[in-house]
Amino acid sequence: MVHYKTAEDIQIIKESAQILGKTHAEVAKAIKPGVKTKKLDEIAEEFIRDHKGIPSFKNYNGSFPASLCISVNDVVVHGFPSNYELKEGDVVSIDCGVKYNGFHSDSAYTYPLEGVNQETLDLLHRTYESLYLGIAQAKAGNRIGDIGFAVQSFVEKFGYGVVRELVGHGVGKDLHEDPEVPNYGKRGKGPKIMPGMVFAIEPMINMGTKKVVQEKDGWTIRTQDHKPSAHFEHMVAIFKDRTEILTTHEYLEESYSYKWRNKSR
Repeated sequence: MVHYKTAEDIQIIKESAQILGKTHAEVAKAIKPGVKTKKLDEIAEEFIRDHKGIPSFKNYNGSFPASLCISVNDVVVHGFPSNYELKEGDVVSIDCGVKYNGFHSDSAYTYPLEGVNQETLDLLHRTYESLYLGIAQAKAGNRIGDIGFAVQSFVEKFGYGVVRELVGHGVGKDLHEDPEVPNYGKRGKGPKIMPGMVFAIEPMINMGTKKVVQEKDGWTIRTQDHKPSAHFEHMVAIFKDRTEILTTHEYLEESYSYKWRNKSR
């Protein structure tokens, strides 16, 4: 069941998303070789709580142990912060959620550390591009399948694998709501996109096979072939005459020292 949002609801979600975007920026400042991923999680939780928010992920379903999902290299999503120290050539996905005044916001960004090889950098560039191709199809009157088709048809040209088991989703008073928003699909198929919908679009794209495996911790998802994966996520609100991106990557891109998106591909 889709929970349609009022203009007032969307305004609160935007406020939540501003805290989220600035949380990402604080984390981005600390991403460098030698930093333990659990330190990034501590930075995020402190910032969220200092700004009167609640970390959406912590204790999610009674079991997720952290405020951030931190997924390094072949981890697609839902990685646990740990004593792992980042190193040159790594890629690290940071997924974060904030609950503020009763509404959640959710976004993700994959950072390459300096020294990452060009093949992996290409994966990140193309996954990022696919996010915006998907967003371009997220408009009133289209179908959810139009979004998935836009992502899938673009990235599969490069031989990448589109993860099937994990999808985008509605966001509101609950972190995960209807509709589900796959990163694959057929044009003109799926639920109709209607004004008042708010949902996250989040391509999860693998360098190699689309197949993934789940670790024994019940959360961590890795690529089956251990090749790198990339993950970018924005939330959008659907209006009758436009679509608005509610989350922002602006602050984190200003904060992160390695300006990778300026690199040619």
